[in-house]
Amino acid sequence: MRQWLDGVEPAWTLLTFDSLRALRQEPSASQTAIRIGNDLSTDEIAGSAVARNTLILLRHAIERGGLPLTASGNLSRAIVAEMRKLIEWPHYDQANAFQFNKVINESDFLPLHVVRLLAKAATLVRAQRSKLVATPLGKSMLTRHGSLLAILFHIAFWLTDLGYFGRGLLGSWPQADIGIVLWSLSVSAGDWQTTEKLTRLCTIPEPAILPGTWDRTPYAMEARILRPLLWFGLLEYRSEQLPDTQLAARHYYRKAALFDRLLSFDVK
Repeated sequence: MRQWLDGVEPAWTLLTFDSLRALRQEPSASQTAIRIGNDLSTDEIAGSAVARNTLILLRHAIERGGLPLTASGNLSRAIVAEMRKLIEWPHYDQANAFQFNKVINESDFLPLHVVRLLAKAATLVRAQRSKLVATPLGKSMLTRHGSLLAILFHIAFWLTDLGYFGRGLLGSWPQADIGIVLWSLSVSAGDWQTTEKLTRLCTIPEPAILPGTWDRTPYAMEARILRPLLWFGLLEYRSEQLPDTQLAARHYYRKAALFDRLLSFDVK
C-alpha cells in the first residue's frame, strides 16, 4: 500500500474514526454527515448535464404523450435520432462515438441511456403500453425542479451500481466508499489534479485492488466516480497530450462551483 500511495497521504486520514464511519452511511434525515442540497436554482440545474437532459426527456415524453419503447424496454431508434439533436453532454463527441455504427440504439448513445435509466430509477418516468411516459412526480419536476439534481445524484451514487461504466473492473471499488470519496474530493480537488493523484488522495486502498501487471485503480476511479461527477456538473475536466505519443493523454479534474453548492458535510 505504501508503494501504491507513492508518498501521498490520503485526505480521509485527517478524519476522526466516528466521522469516517458516518460518511459510510447513506444520506438520510437521520444520517446527516452528508447533506445533498435540494434548493438549486434554474441556472444551477442547467449546469448539470444529467439534470438538464432529464428535463429535456421529461418534456419530450409529456409533449408526445409518451415515447415509443422497444421490446427490451429501450427507447426506439427514431426517438434516439431525435434526442441526439437535443442532448449535449460534456466531452462527448457523437461523431467519434458513432463512426462505426450503421444503426444507433439507445444503449449506443450513452448520454440518453444514462438519463433514461436514472429517470426511471427515480420514478420520474415509467413504461406504459410500450411507451415511456412521465409520472406525476416527473411532471412536477418541470415546475419545481430545485430538488431534481439531489434526487438523481442520490440514486446514481448510492442506489445504482456504477460498475457498468468501469466494465466490472475491481468489483464495487471505490463506489462502496462513495461518502468518503466525496468528502475527500471536497478538500482535495480545489485545483487541477491528475486522475492518479485523486485516486490516491480520495480512495481507501484494499489489497485486492493493488497493482498487478498494471495499475487499474485510476481507471476504476475515473469510470465510476470522476466521469459521473463531471456529467452531474460537480467537476471540471481537461487533458494534456503526453509527449512522444499521439494516443495517450493525462487527465485532470477539479471541483466546479456546483460541487460545494450541492454537497455539504458535517464531520470532524
